[in-house]
Amino acid sequence: MTRHSGSAPVLTLSDCRVKLRGPAELADALPYLMGYHPDDSIVLIGLHGPRGRLGGRIRTGIPDSRDGWDATADQLAACLVENSEARGTRPEAAVVYLCQDPPDGAPAADTMERLRPLAQRLRTACGALEVPVWEALYVSRDRYWSYCCADPGCCSGDGNELPRAGTSAMAVAAAYAGIEVRGSLTELRRRFAPLGEPVEGRQIRALDAAATALVPRMLGGVPAVAGVRVETAELAERLMGRFRRVPAPAGGGEAAADATDDALLTSDDAAHLILGLQDRVSRDRAAEWMEGADAPVALRLWRALARRCVAAYRQHAAAPLTLAGWVALSSGDETGAQVALALALETDPEYVFAGLLHQACNDGLDPEPLRRCMRQQRAARGR
Repeated sequence: MTRHSGSAPVLTLSDCRVKLRGPAELADALPYLMGYHPDDSIVLIGLHGPRGRLGGRIRTGIPDSRDGWDATADQLAACLVENSEARGTRPEAAVVYLCQDPPDGAPAADTMERLRPLAQRLRTACGALEVPVWEALYVSRDRYWSYCCADPGCCSGDGNELPRAGTSAMAVAAAYAGIEVRGSLTELRRRFAPLGEPVEGRQIRALDAAATALVPRMLGGVPAVAGVRVETAELAERLMGRFRRVPAPAGGGEAAADATDDALLTSDDAAHLILGLQDRVSRDRAAEWMEGADAPVALRLWRALARRCVAAYRQHAAAPLTLAGWVALSSGDETGAQVALALALETDPEYVFAGLLHQACNDGLDPEPLRRCMRQQRAARGR
């Protein structure tokens, strides 16, 4: 493989500094940098300083249509620069990743070639902002290709094999730093996906009935709205108590844990809480369960509630998704926060609370000031 210009990028994990020498180590590092395998994703990572320190990262899905590639490339390059400048340093270079597995039975090299124009478009978008792309990689399962490699016999055909899992310097440093790769992005998002039949039909009927009963009151005068807020708070308290009494199973994995939580919600309870949380005051009060023993219980409840936002009610998931993202952010789980908040904004791009939290997460802001405000609100109510 040809040697690319510039110093090897450097990543600091805990008190370990890891030099990433060449495309193989950069490709291997990606899931450790993100906390998951970012399948079906474009990822841009900024490089800073003379040593090429890895900094801010931006991720989005790969547009299905090529018509969206130009706009996506320009937006990602601008976001990388703006977010980095907000943290105090402009990136001096960047690394581009395109991650997408081929259709079943198709060669990964075909997908790599199909995405080559997107890789080039990302390189020119970054270059237009004076952020040269140090490396552009296509990653699929256990192989990678470099779009910057000048050797036609190196990064064509079957590509190059990634280091065996757990054997690279990056894997050792990540293990030492306590960094865990939590499956693929698809798997993480699946925990918030709406439930299918037989639950879906029952849930739609319950949501229709709850909307008929609650929406006129929520749009009515102050006494009616206050009554809905009291009922929503009481219902949320009862459900939190129910989830506390039934801990997540120790074995069986995430699917078993989610199935346990789904069984704790009736269609009527889920419908009334989903509708009640569309009120900002009720949602903000629910956000006070964000730390200590409350946090993991609340996260289970909000995930389960998001899964009950089915069919035409999917947009209502913005509230529980944002609450899940807030709990994760408050608990120090940046990966979980990014996943939940990104889903909330996909569900409702204008959802202000999700947008603010997502920006705070991207900027690395400390959530403690907001937690302190919520503690004061709870104390003022005498609870």
